Amino acid sequence: MLDEALHSPRGKDGRAPDPLRVGGWMPMRQYGENDEVDFAIVGTGAGGGTLACKLAEAGFSVVGFDAGAWWRPLEEFASDETHQEKLFWTDERICDGDNPLKLGSNNSGKAIGGSTVHFAMVSLRFRPEWLKSRSLLGYGADWPLDWREMWRYYTEVEQALKIAGPVNYPWGPPRPRYPYRAHELNAAALVLAKGCEAMGIPWSETPLATVSAPRGRSPPCVYRGFCVSGCSTNAKQSALITWIPRAVKAGAEIRDLAMAGRIETNDAGYVTGVHYYREGQWRFQRARNVVVAGYAIETPRLLLSSANSQFPDGLANSSGLVGKNLMAQTNQAAWGVMEDEIRWYKGPPSLAVTEHWNYTDTGKDFFGGYAYMSQGPLPRAWVSSLAGNRGLWGDALLRAMEKYNHQAGLKIVGEVLPQERNRVALADEKDRYGLPIARVTYSLCDNDKALVKHALNFMSQSLSVVGARDIWTESDDTCHLNGTARMGDDPRTSVVNADCRSWDIPNLWVCDGSVFPTVGGVNPSLTIQAIACRTADRIRAMAAQGSL
Repeated sequence: MLDEALHSPRGKDGRAPDPLRVGGWMPMRQYGENDEVDFAIVGTGAGGGTLACKLAEAGFSVVGFDAGAWWRPLEEFASDETHQEKLFWTDERICDGDNPLKLGSNNSGKAIGGSTVHFAMVSLRFRPEWLKSRSLLGYGADWPLDWREMWRYYTEVEQALKIAGPVNYPWGPPRPRYPYRAHELNAAALVLAKGCEAMGIPWSETPLATVSAPRGRSPPCVYRGFCVSGCSTNAKQSALITWIPRAVKAGAEIRDLAMAGRIETNDAGYVTGVHYYREGQWRFQRARNVVVAGYAIETPRLLLSSANSQFPDGLANSSGLVGKNLMAQTNQAAWGVMEDEIRWYKGPPSLAVTEHWNYTDTGKDFFGGYAYMSQGPLPRAWVSSLAGNRGLWGDALLRAMEKYNHQAGLKIVGEVLPQERNRVALADEKDRYGLPIARVTYSLCDNDKALVKHALNFMSQSLSVVGARDIWTESDDTCHLNGTARMGDDPRTSVVNADCRSWDIPNLWVCDGSVFPTVGGVNPSLTIQAIACRTADRIRAMAAQGSL
C-alpha cells in the first residue's frame, strides 16, 4: 500500500503540493465534513479535474476526491517502468466475455490527474459526423450535441493545454492554429510518414499535450520517452499540472487517497453527499450536487453500489443502462525491423498520425474508423509484447531484443460499436474496502473484428513498402474505455442528458468518458475535457437562471 503520510497533499499548515516545481506548495482551502459544498466531484482526471477547475473559477464551492495519490513529478517520478506502475489502477477486477479485457496500465489511472498523468498526450478532435453517426453514417447512436458547439470547446481545451500541433491539420473542418508548434519527428514517425506517402494517403504531425517550447514553469519536452510512465519534467500538460492547480487557486479542495464508496440520497430522491474512505476510516462529505467522474468502470461501479430501497437498481439507472455499452477501443499493432537505426523510444511514442480511415468511408467492409500512429514502446513493455504475443523466450527473446533499436511500429486507435452485452456489473466478491468488485464482460462483434483485420493488413503493407522485414502483428490489444453511462435526448435510452445531468436525480451528474454514446477512432481525452468545459458552462447558466 502507498504510504499515506508521504503522499498526502496536505502538510500541517493545510497547503497543497504545487506539481510545477520541486518542494513547491500552494494554499488550499479546506472544507469541514459538516460543510455542505456546492459540488463533490469523484475523480480528478480529464473529466473531474477539468470540471473542478471550471466550477471553482465560476465561484462554486468544490471538493474533488481521488483514490490515488497526489504525486510531485519532479521529486517522485523515476525513469523506471516498474517504479511508475504506481500510477495505474491495478485493483482487482473480474474480466470475462469472449474477449476479456486486460485492465491496468494502458486504460486506467489512480492518481490526482487520473489517466492523464500517464496518457500518451494524443489530442485529436472527433470527426463531426460521429456525433450523429446513426443518422449520418448508419451505425451506433447519435449524440445530443452539435459538432459546431463542440468545436468551440475543443479550441478552449487546446488553448488551456497549449497543444503542440501542425499549422494545417489535413482532416475535418477548419480550426484555429494550434498554440504551440509541432514537435520534431523522430525516426519512428518518419517510418509512418514515408509509408503513408507510398500508399497515397495523408499524414500529419500528431497534436500533443506536451509543450514544444517553455510554458511558465513547464520546460519543453526533452524527448526522454517515458511519457506513458509519467513525465518527470512536467512538459506533459496533464490535468495534474494544468486544471488541478487552477482549481486549487480558485478555492477548490482536492483530497487524494480518498476512495468513494457510496452516494447518499434522501427521501425526496436527491443526493446529499458522498461516503469515502480516507486515513483509515469512512467519512461523509455533504454536497448539494455530486458529480461522478471515475471513468468507464469506476463510474458505473459507484452508481450501482449506491443502490438503496428507493433506487434498487442503482442510481441514475431507470433506463437499465448504467454499466452497459462499454466500449474498449481496439489498439492493435504491426511491427517490423528496419535496416537503419530507429531508436523509437526517443520522444513521445506517437509523433505522427494518419486519420485517413476515420474520414474515408469507401474501401471499408465495416462501420466506423480508426487512426494509426507511430509507436515507441519502452524496453520492458516491448519485451513483454515479444514474450506474450510471439511466445519468445530465452535465447530467442534475447536475439529479438538485440534488434530493439531497429524496430518500428504502427498502432491503431480503433472504433468499436456500442453493445449492451459489453458491460460493468457488480461481482459477489468484495475489495479491501468491503465494496463489490467490478465484473467487466467484453466481446468483440463481427464489425469490430472486420475493422481490426483491415487495420492490420493496411499497417503491414505500410511497413512493407518502406523496407521493413520480419513484420508481425499484435491482434488482441485494447486501450481507452468509454460508455457505461451514455448521454442522450431520451431518458428511456440514456443515463444522462446533454448537460451530463442524470435524468433520474437532478443533482447527480456524470462527467467523464462513460457518457460517450459512441467512441470514434481517436483518443478520447480531448473530447472528455471539452465535454467537462461545456458542462461547467451549462451549470453556471442554470445557476444564473435558478434552475440548478
